[in-house]
Amino acid sequence: MVLAEDHAIVREGIRRLLAAEPDIVVVGEAADGHAAVDLTETLRPDVVCMDISMPGLSGLEATRQIKARLPEVGIVVLTMHEDEAYFYELVKAGASGYVLKRASARDLVDAVRAVAGGHTFLHPLIAQRLVSEHERTGGRDDDRRRYDGLTERERQVVRLIANGKTNREIAEALHISVKTVETHRTHIMEKLDLHDRAHLVRYAVRKGLIDL
Repeated sequence: MVLAEDHAIVREGIRRLLAAEPDIVVVGEAADGHAAVDLTETLRPDVVCMDISMPGLSGLEATRQIKARLPEVGIVVLTMHEDEAYFYELVKAGASGYVLKRASARDLVDAVRAVAGGHTFLHPLIAQRLVSEHERTGGRDDDRRRYDGLTERERQVVRLIANGKTNREIAEALHISVKTVETHRTHIMEKLDLHDRAHLVRYAVRKGLIDL
């Protein structure tokens, strides 16, 4: 994996933490967003652990660029921001893991492993807030009606999309064509009245469909 963090002391601590795990190898380190993008293109790691607040190019923009060029690379975001707005922007950018800097070391390790395995990882506090927000705003009956309107195959596709799988990975998992996955995806978004992956992840958290 590649580790992107602008503070040298913090970066060293995270590197030591991750390097202590037998199944995690830190192959490169970057101190800013531009270096993170360049290093990822050169080394092509399975996962990038990305700090959000970095000089030159933010972690958010670096995530966008990496996912646009190397969609198969998983991004674990490490941030102090607990605002749901940051989370949704990062999901839109393509991040699959969201870990708060005040989280435990085990949360970060779990996030790296989850994303490396093709899953999504949300810090429990963020997941709890998303569910609490839904409980405050209501909409459970409407959600239930829309979800009940999905076919069994569409429900399988929803879960896989929400857990960070690409169309090709979904096609392979379900033994269907990429074109069929794209058709299912279009129907799902229409039936659930969703507009992008960020909304789908939010929906999946509420429904308990995401592997946290």
